[in-house]
This record gives sequence, structure tokens and C-alpha cells, in this order.
Amino acid sequence: MPREYRYQTLEKWLLKGLQEQRWPPGERLPSVRSLCQQQQVSKATVLHAYQRLEALGLIESRPKAGYFVLKPSTETCEPRTTGTMLPPRPVSLSDVFADIMGRSAAFDILPDLKAGEASPGISALNRCLGRALRSQKGDRSQYYDQPAGDPGLREQLALLYHRRGYQCEADNFCITSGCQNAMFLALMACCQKGDIVAVESPGFYGILQLLEQLELKVIEIPSSPATGMDIDALEAAIQQWSIRACVVTPAYATPSGSLMPDSARHKLLNLAENHDLAIIEDDIYADTGFVRQPDPLKALDQSNRVILCSSFSKSLSRDLRLGWIDGARWHARILRLKLVTQLASSRYLQQGVTEFIRDGGYRSHLKRQRLELRQNRDQLIQLIQQQWPLTLSRNTRISQPNGGLAVWLELDSDKDILTCYQRALEEGIIITPGSLFSVSGQHSHCLRLSFAHHWDNKRTQALKKLGQVLHHFA
Repeated sequence: MPREYRYQTLEKWLLKGLQEQRWPPGERLPSVRSLCQQQQVSKATVLHAYQRLEALGLIESRPKAGYFVLKPSTETCEPRTTGTMLPPRPVSLSDVFADIMGRSAAFDILPDLKAGEASPGISALNRCLGRALRSQKGDRSQYYDQPAGDPGLREQLALLYHRRGYQCEADNFCITSGCQNAMFLALMACCQKGDIVAVESPGFYGILQLLEQLELKVIEIPSSPATGMDIDALEAAIQQWSIRACVVTPAYATPSGSLMPDSARHKLLNLAENHDLAIIEDDIYADTGFVRQPDPLKALDQSNRVILCSSFSKSLSRDLRLGWIDGARWHARILRLKLVTQLASSRYLQQGVTEFIRDGGYRSHLKRQRLELRQNRDQLIQLIQQQWPLTLSRNTRISQPNGGLAVWLELDSDKDILTCYQRALEEGIIITPGSLFSVSGQHSHCLRLSFAHHWDNKRTQALKKLGQVLHHFA
């Protein structure tokens, strides 16, 4: 087992105090200085522990006042584990999914709204890409990129992961056409037709699409909007069925924004080792974390059985289609599969992004983006509570993620959000019904709403109209 760092020890001590109500809800926690003296640790250690608890939604930082214990909500924000575990089944996605993707509306209720000016980060990225494209002179543009991808970009990825606790090398990575492509390669490398794959429920519909194309069977594992996949339920499923792989998003999973605690991560890896399970980690949302960017599950992998997949599509730009995969024990096979399915990646895109990261542009962009996303999340939840008085009830639940791009709404159990899709479409509004995040018809009374965009007047009015549609037609 890897050694426990001081901030982790302090975090556990603070968490135990919160559970025992040593500091009741609303009370101020010990100051950073007093904890440094009491626990004989550095200021950085205390701040790291406090930030991790804040990311879990247990405490909050108040400017010039310190850290305070959050009061649990009694109305709309109480998370709970959802989903029912059913026998493995083939995957078949609905026409609504294809319609949403065809309208480029996965993360916007008004996809036809005119886009605003590019952010400073995207403008800087475009300049880097332009310089890289202009540098492709002479015969250089006539050669394919090497299969693993640009060495410079892979080196920058290794440095980014070093800061998140994963000590890796550039050679660990293979560049892909986005995270979806990375997960496609991962599934092809470790699974065969007819194998059973465990996924979170609700879970990412993109992975369901891949499972359908590869003719794999899926078993849905109930998940909590706060802590992610129920590992005890996964263990029960493993005892009953021969599961080959598990796809999981430990950091700010879509659609709920859940963050898997360290204890569940360790238990998941123990299960994988004991039952020869391949773990495919979707790490795409980690960089969006408002307070902290948790270590990847891969950082705890002692047996080289976690395949790490990610991209820049959620943290930087969806247009890049630039991702990566750390293939673990399947790395050589993944490189061969990339040659067959993709051949090579764009050289100038990789070089432009490399410069953007190396010169500090990516770090500056993330700092601005995280602040904006947190403000957008808070505004979205406030607007829902204010504008949907007839839609909400005592049974309504709204997740409060500390990263990612969306909140998960759970309405009354008799609601059927899918029936509202066409009616909302007539108003120019695109919704993402909860049933799309399941292959067994679960979560029909839920929906995902994104806070990736600013809540300007037009989106605010669209949200208000959506509340009326849900009240009258769901």
C-alpha cells in the first residue's frame, strides 16, 4: 500500500470530527494557524486538507473569516444512491440520443444561441495552434505522426499528472482522438464480444454507445450523486456474474458530478486485483474541479490494471478532439489498435497544445474556467429553485457537484422527462432526459442540466420555460 501523506491523515481526522459533530453545522472550524500548531504540520498541509473537504461539499471557505461546516440541505440538494442492479443485458440507445448529438446539444439547452467572444485562454490557444500550423513546412507535412503521438505533448501530460500524484513517464501515454476514442481503444484491448462490463448508473451515455458498437453486455451499478459507484454493489455483482471490466469516473462523473472517496478507490482496486478485473478510468472532468483536482485512480494502481483515459474536450475545447490513454498492461495492444483504427494524430494540433501547456496558458485558463463554472453552477441551482415553484416538490433532489459541467435533477417518481423532449424542442430547448444515462429504462424522472455556459437572459428565460414544460407535460 502507498504511504499516507500528512494532508490525508489530517483530512481523516477532520472528517471523523465532522461525522462525530465535534464541530456542528454552521460552526467555524479551527484556524489554519491553530491546526498547524496543534497537529504539528505545515500551512500547506492544512490548506490541502481543508480544500479536499470543501471539494466534497462538507465545509466552505469564507473570505477573511475561515472555514465553516456546511449545514445539510433539507430540501433540494440531499444526494442519495440511485439505480437498481439488474442482470447483464445488450445495449440499445434511443433515437433521442442521436437527435441530441446531431443538434450538438449535449451541454446546452439553447445550442442555436449565438456564441460569444472567445475567452482569453481559447484566444491564446488559437495563437499557439496557428504558430504550430505555420511551422509545418516542406516535407514535414507529408509524414504521419508516430503511433504513440508527439513526444513533447506526452511529456507535458506526464508533468501534469505528476502534480496530481501520479508519477508516470511520457512513454506511458498514447495520443488519441479524444476521450471517447481512448475508451474505445481500452474496451477493444481488454474485452471480447459478449463480455460483461460494469458501468455506473446513472452513467455516461457515450460509454453505452461504445458498448453497443462492440456488442458487449452491460451491468449497471447503482451510484450516489455524492460519492459515485457503490463498490459494495459492484462486489455483489462480481460474485454473481463474470465481469470482465469496469468503467468508472472517480472525479466529477457525468451526469451527477460525484467524487469517489479514497476508501472506495482502494476497495475498487482490491476487487480488481482479486477478480482479475480491468478498470477503465474516465478522467476527463478532473481538471474542472472548483477547489481541487483529485489524484487519478491510476495513481493508486500497483498492479498495472487501470487504463487511464482523458482529453481536453471538457477542460479546454471540444473542437480539439485530442485525448490520451495510459494503457497499463494493455499498452502495446492499444498502440497496434490505434494504427488500425486511426493511424496517426494531427501533428500541428499536438505541437500547438504542447506550447500552450508549456508556456502556462493551460494553467491560467483552468484558473479562470473553474471560477466561472462554480459561479454558473450556483446560479443554475438558484434559478431552478426560484423559477420552478410548480415543478419542484419535497422529493426533488439537485446534486451540488464541485467539478464537472452539470447538475443531476431527480423529480417526483411519477414524472417521465422523456415525454417532454418533443414539447421542449418546439420551444427551441434541448433537454437531456435521465433515461439516456441507463440501458434499462431507469432514471426516467431525472434529467441532466449543464452549467457549462453563462446564464444570460435568453438561457434564463429558456430555463424558466423548461420548468413550465416539465410541470405540464412530464
